[in-house]
Amino acid sequence: MHEGEYHIFIGANKTRCPAGSFIFIPPDTEHGFQVGDVPSRKLNFYLPAAMVGYFDELSSAILNDVAEPELLSQIATRYSMEVTGPVPDGYL
Repeated sequence: MHEGEYHIFIGANKTRCPAGSFIFIPPDTEHGFQVGDVPSRKLNFYLPAAMVGYFDELSSAILNDVAEPELLSQIATRYSMEVTGPVPDGYL
């Protein structure tokens, strides 16, 4: 049984993505996501796979309780990302 949803933000557009949705985000496209009203899981594919290192470092910072905004920005920069806007509540 599929359940849950996410909201994907691309530019000023917010799209509700119920369970089973597929969304393609082209490279260099500013975007974000937020868990919807019903928690869910999602599967991401990153090509190239450089994002794997980003998430490894991010989770290490969170688990070691050192996830300060400056460190998060440094991690993002190493993986050619730019974090814009505040980190959503519940993300860390």
